[in-house]
Amino acid sequence: MFVQELVLRQRTEILNALCSSGSAEHLEQVLDILLSQGELTWEDYQNVQVPGRALHCNARKLLDLVYTKGEDTCGLFFAALKRVLPETKGVGTLSSGCSSILEEKEEQQNTCTETLLTQRPSLVEKLQVCIDGALEDLVTSGHFTSADCDEVRLAIHTPCQQARRLLDHVRSRGESAAKVVLLFIQHQQEPARPLTKDKWTPPKEVSKYQKKLSSSVSAQSCFLSTYGGTSHMSLDDIYTDGQLELAHNCVDVHGSLGLEDIVGALGTVNKEADTVLVSGEAGGGKSTLLQRLHLLWARGAALKDFLLLFPFSCRRLNSEHRELSLQELLFQHCCWPDRQQEEIFQFILDHPHLILFTFDGLDELKQSFTDEHRLCCPTQRAPVHILLFNLIQGFLMKGVRKVVTSRPEAAGPVFKKHLCKEILLKGFSPSGIDCFVRKHHSDATVAAKVLESLQTNTALLGLCHSPVLCWIVSQCHKELLGCGEGSIHTITDVYLMILQHFFQHQSSLKNTKGLCWLQENLQTVLHLGKLAFDGIRATCYIFSGTDLETCGVTEKDICMGFLMQSKDISTHAQRYEFLHVTMQCFFAALHIVLSDTTDHSTIPKLFETQNMKQAGQSSRCFIACLLSIDQQQRASGEEAKATEIPNLHITATFVSGLLSPRHRNLWLHCCPSAVMEKRIRQVVKCLSKGMQKHFKSIPQPVEGDKKSMHAMPGFVWLIKCIYEMQEGRIAKDAMSKLEVDHLKLTYCNIGPVECTALAYVLQHLRNPVGLQLDNNSVGDVGVEQLLPCMHICNSLYLRNNNITDEGIRKLLAKAIECENFKKIALFNNNLTDACTQHFSHLLKNKQNFVSLRLGNNNLTEEGAKQLAEGLKCNHSLQYLGLWGNKIGDAGAEALATALENSNTLVWLSLVGNGVGSAGACAIANIIKNCTSLEELWLTENCITRSGVERLIQEMQHNTHVKSVWLRNNDLSSEEVEEMRQRESRLTF
Repeated sequence: MFVQELVLRQRTEILNALCSSGSAEHLEQVLDILLSQGELTWEDYQNVQVPGRALHCNARKLLDLVYTKGEDTCGLFFAALKRVLPETKGVGTLSSGCSSILEEKEEQQNTCTETLLTQRPSLVEKLQVCIDGALEDLVTSGHFTSADCDEVRLAIHTPCQQARRLLDHVRSRGESAAKVVLLFIQHQQEPARPLTKDKWTPPKEVSKYQKKLSSSVSAQSCFLSTYGGTSHMSLDDIYTDGQLELAHNCVDVHGSLGLEDIVGALGTVNKEADTVLVSGEAGGGKSTLLQRLHLLWARGAALKDFLLLFPFSCRRLNSEHRELSLQELLFQHCCWPDRQQEEIFQFILDHPHLILFTFDGLDELKQSFTDEHRLCCPTQRAPVHILLFNLIQGFLMKGVRKVVTSRPEAAGPVFKKHLCKEILLKGFSPSGIDCFVRKHHSDATVAAKVLESLQTNTALLGLCHSPVLCWIVSQCHKELLGCGEGSIHTITDVYLMILQHFFQHQSSLKNTKGLCWLQENLQTVLHLGKLAFDGIRATCYIFSGTDLETCGVTEKDICMGFLMQSKDISTHAQRYEFLHVTMQCFFAALHIVLSDTTDHSTIPKLFETQNMKQAGQSSRCFIACLLSIDQQQRASGEEAKATEIPNLHITATFVSGLLSPRHRNLWLHCCPSAVMEKRIRQVVKCLSKGMQKHFKSIPQPVEGDKKSMHAMPGFVWLIKCIYEMQEGRIAKDAMSKLEVDHLKLTYCNIGPVECTALAYVLQHLRNPVGLQLDNNSVGDVGVEQLLPCMHICNSLYLRNNNITDEGIRKLLAKAIECENFKKIALFNNNLTDACTQHFSHLLKNKQNFVSLRLGNNNLTEEGAKQLAEGLKCNHSLQYLGLWGNKIGDAGAEALATALENSNTLVWLSLVGNGVGSAGACAIANIIKNCTSLEELWLTENCITRSGVERLIQEMQHNTHVKSVWLRNNDLSSEEVEEMRQRESRLTF
């Protein structure tokens, strides 16, 4: 009954594997295979696949049915699951024995109707690309009506689902209809493949339109504008690749992705979806990345499979208040055909695989994503956001590839179930910063000085991982080099620097010393600040001339360079936008700090947006409190959305930084001291209340467990606000109330900037903690930023953080000095043998160190030998994890020699290291001599019978060992069964 029990024991994992993508395709493929094997009857199939019932309910029904049918059906189910999801880990272990049965049964054929069942998986695959041809033959032969065809072609079905629907209909029409379909497939020399741009010449008018569209896209993409358009920099001259990573781990992908991988098949999670999400923080380079893709397509240098590319800005789509059809959206907002508009649009509808849509800034769209409004007709008019949402879901233009950029907050679960994959844009790497700065400065000497300045100020270097901040720092090189070493630490510092730079760039008093630059331009700050503030509270990023006039913005203010003309093809009126959304947030913060019209409730409301979000309320509450009556009436019909909150958070962060003691001298002659002090007290009180709310939410630990706090992104934001204030008293007060043993910050988008803030605050903790930062973007620079709080860390978890040997060198040099530091976990990073000399030094000099985990890195036998030198001198290590490396037999032998006399080692893992029987025999000496050892993991190696025999021999003399794991080694099933009988502590 083992396989049948496995269905019960692994029920949760199986359901997750079948349903986690949000698509029914995996479940339907498994059903196809079970039908073809005769394990399910047609009645069984219909009982499982009930239209309209939730996917997970259908999956549970299948598991219940499979279990009741017994051992053989369960085994075939696992075989089918393995075929459909070959990379699924932890689900089923017995599929290999059933694969041949699947293949044998597929070869059996009887009547045509029976063949539709026995060949169902392959028929679905073949039919999905030639549905129209099969339907045409069925209509011609009289088996199908036009109504039948319409039912099969329903737009809500994917091509695979349409193929299954066709087969289901044909089966009910009898033997002759089944024969028509089988003959049609037989006559296809190969499955119909979509025409590609390289293999086919489009109609003449389409070619003309393609040239016009390419020219338009190229013109919009070739320059990166600065100073509000008064100067231009070629994108070719300045573009620097950011770090692109898949949001979901993929075993076949190592390192960063390229631009072509964005629309390629690599990393696809849901094959039935057409939308790719590129997500990243504000200033992370998403818009510039799309601009680069557009330019390369226009030149024919990339994306060659796409004949037409239609770029959209969600920010500009906000200005479109008319209801449009899809045709009007494409032609009015991208490029208008000179003639034959209907024919060109029909071509687009007929060849969706040749079309690419890009939507930049989904988070800036005023409406939150929803799947409630269905629209399948391309000629039907609808609000622009409804068109966009249905394009993303595939109800409109199924088969068109869509690339959407957004900040993470806008991409909720409802949106993500329509994605084929998600890609994370994580800003510049250290080499990217170097490359960008050198590209920005034609004078190599200046570039070298800027880079040297960054290397001496690691906090600023961390900020430069954000492309927008790297651009500001490069632009303001004179101010940077003249402001003194270490004077720029925070994001606010950087934006004050660009403020000074822009004002002095335009000022007639360019030699003005001291703080006069701000006083001289105070009115401009107030005018732009009001415009920015009104825009933030109304979710508005593009401003009309009337908006500028209302806020008192003059031509002189515009010429300062913080505003640029908005490129909006759909209107001839002049519109403006800030250089970047973060610049708008900065000016909004300046308004809050400096304006004498700021309401006393503005700051408290600004900092309460996180609480509103957690309570399920909208930031519209905050906005409504700030809007005038007229503005409230104008905005009353707008949907509230959670993605407004990030801009409010950025604004609040700037408010904190502007009210730092370091900047108060700037405001002496700009705002009354009493008002300024009141606003400072308000921010301090808000931060204190916010932190206390987080601390109070920490649950009491289960008896015997450590008290742990899993921090949410809102906690990270508060930490950053405290850091921006640069006042140790506030940080110390906040941490004095935190009493936990373990602080967990996994999947919180922690990069170097956040590491700087965390270290600044956490260093004030009263008691040592375990700090868990797994699955973030810490990197080498982030590791260096954490050093100030290392003395308070008793353990550090940095799994999957793109850390290299250089980061480890600096980390361990500090760790040796920290008495409390006892554990480190670094699996899934980019470590090589070069780092092991530093770990060896640590082990030799730190006799209270207990846990070292370096799994899934790039260590070889040389690294293992280096580690062994340190292990020989260490008398405290209890846990050593080196799984997923390549240490081989020689490395295993070196480690065994070093550990065989240990009296502290409890757990050792060498899973997946290419260890053979020679290595196993050496490791057996650890079992023989190490009385503290409890668990030994040797799974997924190449150990043969002789190696296992030696392990058994030594286990007979060591009763303290609880288990030795040997799954997936070079053993036959007979050998496994025999050895399991001889030694029950072996796990196969």
